Amino acid sequence: MGLIGAPEPVPFGSKMVAPVIMAYGNDEQKQRFPPDILESNVWWCQGYSEPNAGSDLASLKTSAVREGNHYIVNGAKTWNTYGQYADWIFCLVRTDNTVKKQEGISFLLIDMKSEGVSHKPIYLLDGHAEVNEIFFDDVKVPVENLIGEENKGWTYAKVLLTHERTNISGVPRGKRRLRALKRIAAETDDGFGNSMMENQTFRNRLANIEIELKALEFVELRTLASVSAGKAPGPESSILKIVGTELAQKIDEIFVDLAAYQSLPFVPEQFEDGFQGTPIGPGNSAAFALTYFNNRKASIYGGSNEIQRNIICKAVLGL
Repeated sequence: MGLIGAPEPVPFGSKMVAPVIMAYGNDEQKQRFPPDILESNVWWCQGYSEPNAGSDLASLKTSAVREGNHYIVNGAKTWNTYGQYADWIFCLVRTDNTVKKQEGISFLLIDMKSEGVSHKPIYLLDGHAEVNEIFFDDVKVPVENLIGEENKGWTYAKVLLTHERTNISGVPRGKRRLRALKRIAAETDDGFGNSMMENQTFRNRLANIEIELKALEFVELRTLASVSAGKAPGPESSILKIVGTELAQKIDEIFVDLAAYQSLPFVPEQFEDGFQGTPIGPGNSAAFALTYFNNRKASIYGGSNEIQRNIICKAVLGL
């Protein structure tokens, strides 16, 4: 479906929190949450990063203090994607300040309609408010929304991240965009009376991308086969995340190079439903720069690629 550009379900539910609920949730939680996730009836968002806890995620400060049958949550999350539309947020909270920072974290499911939850948009380079800051001010969360054991959330968080990073690889999308690149290149003059697809230097760039994408696909297939066998993705998810995001950025660069000055117009309205404006350049080139700017974040979200290289060094190379 990704090859033809079909709309995808928001990944935070089906591809991120659902595997954690099925692996670590209790029977009531497994009956309560996954059906709506499967039917896309409920929109989920992620509450991991904080203003002072990004790559060092375990330093998070958002607190959850138990009072009777509820936790009282206070704090803030940032870089929250599409939280303005979300019904629920899966959230890492600190439930114990007296132990090692990784050992005092719990995994809570919080209704975004709860009193005390608010959000503030963050505008990205492409001009869109795709991400948010989420604020929790004395938010009451039922204890029954705790996943697994209290203070064991770091374990669940890492499992979720392996699923997130596997999904980030984006092989079908990469294939689709590479196909579009070839089509547009065939329609674009190289300045010497030939199409860009006849330019050997350009063809070499495309060939290198295609080779890397094929290698990435095989790593992804091996990972998915492991998941189908009942195993969680391992450190190979970090490889998928690194290569997938850097390939996406390379493809963005080629799109912008190919469109040249036609990628310069800033026309954010073209992404709005019902836009009737005239496309600029081949393949609606005005979108290329916006996509390029937006995708600069890809090598940072889900754990920066520098952090992923550290994970590979420790988990695979033993360094």
